[in-house]
Amino acid sequence: MKKIVMICAALSAAFSLRAQDPEGALVYALPQTVISVEVEAVREDFHAGPYAKYAQKYLGIDARQADAVTYTVSGINLSAYTEADQTRRFTLNPGKGLPSFLSLTAQGLVAVGDGQGTGTNWRFTADSKGDFSDRGVGSNLSSASTTLYRSVAGQTVGVQQEMVVVKSLEDRAKEAADMIFRLRRSRVEIITGDTDATYSGEAMGAAIGEIARLEEEYMSLFVGYSEFQTQKMNYEILPVPGNQQRYVAFRVSDSQGLVSADNVSGKPYILELVPQEVSAPMGGGGAKGNVAHYRIPAVCGVKLGDGVNTLLQTRIPVYQLGIESTFPINAK
Repeated sequence: MKKIVMICAALSAAFSLRAQDPEGALVYALPQTVISVEVEAVREDFHAGPYAKYAQKYLGIDARQADAVTYTVSGINLSAYTEADQTRRFTLNPGKGLPSFLSLTAQGLVAVGDGQGTGTNWRFTADSKGDFSDRGVGSNLSSASTTLYRSVAGQTVGVQQEMVVVKSLEDRAKEAADMIFRLRRSRVEIITGDTDATYSGEAMGAAIGEIARLEEEYMSLFVGYSEFQTQKMNYEILPVPGNQQRYVAFRVSDSQGLVSADNVSGKPYILELVPQEVSAPMGGGGAKGNVAHYRIPAVCGVKLGDGVNTLLQTRIPVYQLGIESTFPINAK
């Protein structure tokens, strides 16, 4: 039975037993660090108000004129975990068993599985349309008086006739603006007591709350409203020794939100590693004979940003960017 085990210790060596490896030898792999980045983004679906272009004229405010979908990164969590580096495997003849000092310094034998698992990701439903049909109390129709002329007994006579016509968009915008100002006046009258009705305690709070709700509803006809959804994705970066330690961790697309690092339609977010120097050991000489290889991780300063702003900064140990060395094993 195949069994892969790893010693997570100060020496940081991962050992595994495999049936096809040399009989009587212990085969082990050195550890490597994988960086996991969990990203949360908020999608805003903005629906422009139908009276947006009249907001400046009737309310004196600027309003967004067009529907838009935007994504904003709202949270980033970075973590690191260790797995066996199958490109750095070694054999060791431990004789009667592993030296006792390895057992004493080890944190334990840890089976190497399939890592930390994968995160859950999902996409948004179909784009929604703004719905302002239930906002406002004004009628869409108005009456207009017109004069029809006809000839009666050789004379032209004017006849008044009432007609129902559809109000223009600007007329409806003006009515909505007038209602907003009436609501504001009513609120001031209730607060100052300048009204025939008497409000106190909970009644005053309820009245003011209802006026605020109505005002917000009418204001949305000018300034629009937004709907928000949250998107979460997990990304993994495996640092490669010798490379320039700059990696595209993920991208944010205007149409899809969080996308993979290789999707060039999105804006890149860069993960940069700055390994600290590891000094050479003092004294001693090179090991000969039966030796065990191990890695000392490099402590790296980590920055994650969009090229302009730094969103996250921390320090993590990265095994494969550190140094490899050996220590002698007495197999007797």
